[in-house]
Amino acid sequence: TRSLFVNTGSESNEAAIRIAKLASRRFEVVALGGSWHGVTGLSSSVSFASDRHGYGPTVPGVFVLPEPNAYRCPVEHCKSICDRTCLRVGLRLFDMQSTGAPAAVIAEPILSAGGVIVPPEGYFKELKDACRERGMKLIFDEAQTAFGRIGSWTAAEKIGVTPDIMTVSKTLGGGVPLAATVTSDDIERKAHEAGFSFYTSHVSDPMPAAVGLAVIDVIEKENLQKRAMEQGSYLRRQLEILADRHEVIGDIRGEGLLIGVELVKDRESRLPHRKLGTQTTKRCLDLGLSMNIP
Repeated sequence: TRSLFVNTGSESNEAAIRIAKLASRRFEVVALGGSWHGVTGLSSSVSFASDRHGYGPTVPGVFVLPEPNAYRCPVEHCKSICDRTCLRVGLRLFDMQSTGAPAAVIAEPILSAGGVIVPPEGYFKELKDACRERGMKLIFDEAQTAFGRIGSWTAAEKIGVTPDIMTVSKTLGGGVPLAATVTSDDIERKAHEAGFSFYTSHVSDPMPAAVGLAVIDVIEKENLQKRAMEQGSYLRRQLEILADRHEVIGDIRGEGLLIGVELVKDRESRLPHRKLGTQTTKRCLDLGLSMNIP
């Protein structure tokens, strides 16, 4: 494999999309609704969870697939279990709109900012097959899922699907700005031959790279993957106890220590309880816990 070390998740996704475009010699990029990949030009254009209003037109050639959210099905088909209809509908819509230049699909294996949405079993295998049929590169943005939080080194390992390009950040630097774009030798070669370049003031700096090695060493020595699963199971059990007492907890979902709680006005209507979300965020902060509940 080949890796490019940068500073932020936004940059790593920016580089990944640029690599996919050059390696495929195409420009159309597909992302999932509810996704969030960054704030730079390309990465913000494929982010749909928030922060799209007021900035003018985004990069042309970007399309969206309805996210596999069974609790709030975007195609109003599923109620509790996603059967991947959203994926098939989204791909058909993309095929209708495409100008014949499909380059890549970028996706979070667990959509974090969009509500900790865990796609159903088989979703990414079907998506990878769809990418292969269209000659597209599959990019996994593993900013939230890599390095142990969900009990494995990566979500790709856990679900058994290998992307063409992977981006990692956040945990990798342990508080130091470090991110990476990782791909195969073949894709790197094609992008290089097509003229790929990506440089910033601190690209591939040795000091953050040394921190990244130390982080990996700590994860291994302290067995943090196993601890994430143990602590995540404990947290989920406690949340389920709360859910038994409070109907405003509509859903609990996630993997390991990446867990989301859906706050609703009642479980029948599933209407979001935004006021309670704001109150919970403030109360948690008063108690010393940093939370951001939209």
